[in-house]
Amino acid sequence: MNTKLRFSIFLGLALTLLAVASSTGLRQADAQNTSHDPTWWDKYQFILNNGSDGNAGTTTSVSFGTNVDVSNECGPQSETFITIDPNKTKTLAAGSNEIFRLPMRGYFSSNGGTSWGGVDLPLPPAKSKSGIDFGSDPTLAFDSRGSVFYGYIVVFFAKGNGINGTEMAVARSTDGGKTYPTTTFFDFENGTNHFNDKPMITADQNPGSPFRDNVYIAWDAASGGSIGGGVRLATSSDHGATFTTTRVDDPSGPGRSIGASPGVGPNGELYVSWNDYAANAIVFNRSFDGGQTWSNPTTISPKRLPFDLRIPAESFRGALVYPSLDVDRSTGIHRGRIYCSWMDLTALNVTDIFVSYSDDNGATWSVAAPVTDQFLFPVDRFNHWMSVDPVTGDVNVAFYDTRNDTTGSRYQTDYYLARSTDGGVTWNSPDIRVSTASSNEHDCNGIFPCDGINYGNQQGDYEGLVSSGGVSYPVWTDSRRQLDPSSGCRRPFLMEEVFTAKVK
Repeated sequence: MNTKLRFSIFLGLALTLLAVASSTGLRQADAQNTSHDPTWWDKYQFILNNGSDGNAGTTTSVSFGTNVDVSNECGPQSETFITIDPNKTKTLAAGSNEIFRLPMRGYFSSNGGTSWGGVDLPLPPAKSKSGIDFGSDPTLAFDSRGSVFYGYIVVFFAKGNGINGTEMAVARSTDGGKTYPTTTFFDFENGTNHFNDKPMITADQNPGSPFRDNVYIAWDAASGGSIGGGVRLATSSDHGATFTTTRVDDPSGPGRSIGASPGVGPNGELYVSWNDYAANAIVFNRSFDGGQTWSNPTTISPKRLPFDLRIPAESFRGALVYPSLDVDRSTGIHRGRIYCSWMDLTALNVTDIFVSYSDDNGATWSVAAPVTDQFLFPVDRFNHWMSVDPVTGDVNVAFYDTRNDTTGSRYQTDYYLARSTDGGVTWNSPDIRVSTASSNEHDCNGIFPCDGINYGNQQGDYEGLVSSGGVSYPVWTDSRRQLDPSSGCRRPFLMEEVFTAKVK
């Protein structure tokens, strides 16, 4: 295992450490803490020590019953996301991090997820001679015109000298994600004062909205930079050509937040939620003028976990606490209801997925309640995402789950989906098992020497889900496959593959 640098999110300490002490090998020791190893750090270490793989090749998806290996390429992937064209619901676009390669990876399907193709996302030039840069943290959204926007961060490194800076990227495709000919790079900072992280993107698809087809991307940043740290949101009213950025949490605070998630209401209302790990709460803000001005942040719910948790299924890293926010835009009785979900610790000292909702534009929220089947024996749930069906109004939440573990250690995971058809009040039981085979991040599948699947990211910090017309498409990172050494791939390692399924 490569050495790992402990990433402190407080102020700019992490970036200072990255610049001067990349080999200190500090690791998280406590199960519950306020630190987090950035998902891109071990990727950088791997590429620094081994070099980057080149072209991914003309990869095409492979089906495993009702599951589809979307990526099917040499080397691992992590952190997945997916979106759907509201006017052509067989058109899907997705994305993931590459671990042995520099660019982001995009995926596209025109037949409702039956088969997929792949494409690389563009990167700008490095900031220094002999330096490199790569992408991380994919997020995608369609607007109402059929354009898909792919957001990610770009991390710049000097050769062997730590971080040179980060910036935001939003690439635009007009052919369903097959190509991304135009990309806007913005909000560069030099890396000694803050780090852009965890972007999430959305677009206003609502016919009656005065801000229709505005594109919004929210992210968190460590303290410092041109407008401070904290939670930022950038708005584009020209289809992704330019973005204007503002801060939506405490404008004078130091920035102690992670995992910003934006959503748009049926009349163009703009909402953002995030994890305020200093206050130990899921926090929320709103704008009624297309993101130009914001209210004062309010609390959705307190929580037990400030930042992340080292759960057994994650052999090398913690499961991050972050919210997923979405809004009912259907014509049903709950039209306009805001939903927010997140992972937290239960009384059994395991993780579960909780949800709260609001019917008054986020002024007040329901008491948080679990969305999943409950068990008397310990089961961990993590890396969730939520999607409210804009046609039916159903609330869908997908997540990793260890209920099928046979090791006795909560190592094995499957991907599951929970669904509510009554506005998040009750949840259908049993939960729907999506994955057709279990994964185990501790299992080397006969490859030695090996102390578990790592690559720095494992599954990453989050997975994706999109729903429309009574059909859900979860996407997740799956370790069921072993790379065949005779396949011609550069490294005969276990693969972390991107899988999806169609769930009715």
